[in-house]
Amino acid sequence: MTTLTRALAPLALMALIFVLSAQPGLDSGLGLVDDIGRKVAHAISYAALTLLWAWALRPVIPNPLLPAALIALGYAISDEYHQSFVADRNGRPLDVAIDAIGIIGVLLLYRYDPRVRSVLEGEEP
Repeated sequence: MTTLTRALAPLALMALIFVLSAQPGLDSGLGLVDDIGRKVAHAISYAALTLLWAWALRPVIPNPLLPAALIALGYAISDEYHQSFVADRNGRPLDVAIDAIGIIGVLLLYRYDPRVRSVLEGEEP
């Protein structure tokens, strides 16, 4: 599988994030439950994006996790900027920080969980 083919997975997730970010007023009316659910979804989405970029870049970059994390963080920033133009939405630095928690979570898993490290490095766990 080529790097270009592998890149389709993180690009698809980025497209999904973009589409969801373009939706005005996603409030479910559940108050705090909705707020917490969205924040958890933010962190998980950007953790997944980091992992997908690491997987996509692995054939061409020996240690792809840091570049993958930087791509995900850059996209988090651009996504919040994009939301600032959507009706009933706003771009908030707090959301970028929550996205960064997901990204940092992946970095910590890589550092401390040999199973994650072996998958990202292409070895058997």
